[in-house]
Amino acid sequence: MSSSVPRLVIAAPSSGSGKTTVATGLMAAFASRGLAVSPHKVGPDYIDPGYHALATGRVGRNLDAYLCGAELVAPLFAHGARGCDLAVVEGVMGLFDGAAGEGELASTAHVAKLLRAPVVLVVDASSQSRSVAALVHGFASWDPEVRIGGVILNKVGSERHEGMLREALDASGVPVLGVLRRVEQVGTPSRHLGLVPVAERRAEAVGAVAAMAAQVRAGCDLDALFALARGAGALAGDTWDAGEALALSPPPPLPVPVPGGAAPRPPDRAERARPQTPDGLSRPRVAVAGGAAFTFSYAEHAELLAAAGAEVVVFDPLRDEELPEGTRGLVIGGGFPEVYAPELSANEPLREAVASLARSGAPVAAECAGLLYLSRELDGLPMCGVIDAKARMDERLTLGYRDAVAVSDSVLAEAGSRMRGHEFHRTVVEPGAGVAPAWGVRVPVRRVEGFVQQGVHASYLHTHWASAPGVARRFVERCVGSWATAG
Repeated sequence: MSSSVPRLVIAAPSSGSGKTTVATGLMAAFASRGLAVSPHKVGPDYIDPGYHALATGRVGRNLDAYLCGAELVAPLFAHGARGCDLAVVEGVMGLFDGAAGEGELASTAHVAKLLRAPVVLVVDASSQSRSVAALVHGFASWDPEVRIGGVILNKVGSERHEGMLREALDASGVPVLGVLRRVEQVGTPSRHLGLVPVAERRAEAVGAVAAMAAQVRAGCDLDALFALARGAGALAGDTWDAGEALALSPPPPLPVPVPGGAAPRPPDRAERARPQTPDGLSRPRVAVAGGAAFTFSYAEHAELLAAAGAEVVVFDPLRDEELPEGTRGLVIGGGFPEVYAPELSANEPLREAVASLARSGAPVAAECAGLLYLSRELDGLPMCGVIDAKARMDERLTLGYRDAVAVSDSVLAEAGSRMRGHEFHRTVVEPGAGVAPAWGVRVPVRRVEGFVQQGVHASYLHTHWASAPGVARRFVERCVGSWATAG
């Protein structure tokens, strides 16, 4: 099938030009007109999609040609944008900045070409006038396959300044589709890893998104922008679907470990009330950490778990003192446990519940923040103690894409399996790997990292399961296996 959803890619010459303000403001402004707006973000960023979701009322989704492969960008886009009137895609870094040493791979320009989408260039014009024409000309002519459909001038000082910029751009052939005045920055505070997530400041974030929308409505030609979006070419090919992706993925290489042919125990009343699989058995319940401390997750992970037969239930380690009743598997993604270490440590009943589940052999998948939470301590405060390691904050930023190979058989992958991932943290875990490491990585140096023990897989590496749907099926089948073992 094909997708003809009108779409725009919002890009910039560099980070800090105003992409997030413009993209989020456009999403909210168009949504306020009654349009169903599909929000997307180029790259692995988890935080901006939270603001996009607030602006549109729809799940923010990532489009990452490195983590998922270029061939999945258009299908994943079509999946997220299905039934929408407009899609707005926020770029990453500068327009042509991609994965280090990989040319255009995973750059905003690369994704724009894969989506056959026009690009709107957001330019910080605060310290230039006539030179803006040379800058825009350079970006518009660098790659003829990238269509720069217009420019939005940001941080313009005055009407006179605007006139100078417009005059300079008249001969460039790139229309000015918006001018945003130099105003006090919209209230989107940052800290050690970027913007503060929506989940940590929802009331203030609502106000910030409203301010972005007002700024964009006042300064941008929304009709011209929508007309540009409608000029995007139709996308041929399949729309990504979690169930179909699982059906096409290779079968798990190892059988589900059910000792001695033991039959699963009969479900209790609570389990009988849950959704049933076609064979009449209760769906294994997978608890997924959420709330302010664990905000990093890709929407496709939960969709794949559900398609693999799991019942996905979100819980908040800051508030809930117990895991959801009947939990058979646990997923703890990324976030900011270092910010909430005292509160997480104080929730001793939940820490013990997590440790007890891990000791039972149930599948536990932890990424980055999840790794810190499973450690013995974080910045000197007791955590779950599942992993015999200590975690602490560090001044050094660890950031970048990683090519990884599974070192040990685990609930997520068979040893030797290859995946691509991403690291983004200012913390250190000591030791960095267990007796059975999770991954071997080549960048920045060859090393092993992470921990595999019983049903636990804990690592700094963020992965996107859409690139390897069998991960979700393997995890859910191990949940069924642990259920049978418990019986």
